[in-house]
Amino acid sequence: MSKTYIIGDIHGCYDEFIELMNQIGVTDDDLVVSLGDIVDRGNKSLELYHYFKNRKNAIVLMGNHERKHLNGILSYSQEIVKVQFGDEYEEFCDWLKTLPYYYETPEAIIVHAFFEHDKTLYQQKEEVLAGTTSGSRYLETKYEEGTYWSDYYTGKKPIIYGHHVVGETPKIKNNTYGIDTGACHAGMLTAIELPSFKIHQVRVETDHWKAQQSAWQIPVLEAKDWEHMKIDQVYRQIDKLAYKTETEIQEFLAKQRNWIQQIEALRIKIQSKIEILTKELIVQHREDFNKEVAKLNYRSFVFKAKAGTLVINDLEKTLHTPQKIIDLAHELHIENIPQRTS
Repeated sequence: MSKTYIIGDIHGCYDEFIELMNQIGVTDDDLVVSLGDIVDRGNKSLELYHYFKNRKNAIVLMGNHERKHLNGILSYSQEIVKVQFGDEYEEFCDWLKTLPYYYETPEAIIVHAFFEHDKTLYQQKEEVLAGTTSGSRYLETKYEEGTYWSDYYTGKKPIIYGHHVVGETPKIKNNTYGIDTGACHAGMLTAIELPSFKIHQVRVETDHWKAQQSAWQIPVLEAKDWEHMKIDQVYRQIDKLAYKTETEIQEFLAKQRNWIQQIEALRIKIQSKIEILTKELIVQHREDFNKEVAKLNYRSFVFKAKAGTLVINDLEKTLHTPQKIIDLAHELHIENIPQRTS
């Protein structure tokens, strides 16, 4: 007879997940249900994605971390996963669109995070079930400070949930089972077997999230789309990481700062080049000046140069990303354009 296994927040801890599956003795006929947050923080998010995508009897619920990827709201742990997934990231995000927000068996209701005690399963908000920031804020207005939704639950059907680390042992209260036991923080990875509600656990020996934060700093920085950021955003990114003491990071930031300063200096060369070009166009196309200038992508600058009103502030307003500056510098055949180095 097949069984159902509900797995707490795995967060990229693939090796420990496989250890748990082997310890339990899961068969191909058994249903494996992840209650969400299979990715981020751990060291093998890609392997977990492959496992659940390819396993016949498997379900993954939409967790708040999956929603972050789906909605393009990337903090550091999501940026790491985006780099790790490489060319598979877009396919991964498409797969996320198929994930349900809850799963129900004859024995239990399974959700990622929260459940409003006075509403039916079908009345629950997606942001509440997934445990998003907006879902958390919504519940803060509903429940007293220092209490949790499970404190109010009186339903007859058990609810199994994760999202909130409850310690190394499941939190069983009011017919609810909290099974996020801090796997990625060197805690435990927990599964509940249905229909018996037997608990299975394995210990995670490594604080994967701590290790990942350190290991992926440079790859994540290198993967950022620096060329298409606004200039002030580039400086903010550099300044935000100025507190980092690692030599490799400080060297990277110094290179980025030097590069963006050189890119900004190109505006002066661009202004000079446009002023020279404008004088040449006036001589070459006296009668057809306006017609010839209208063909240019940078015509507004030329018209201002002809009127003697072109100032560096005009270029700063329009050429507000490194790529815009670089593109116009190439178009004007300016030499020695600075290249960003890692």
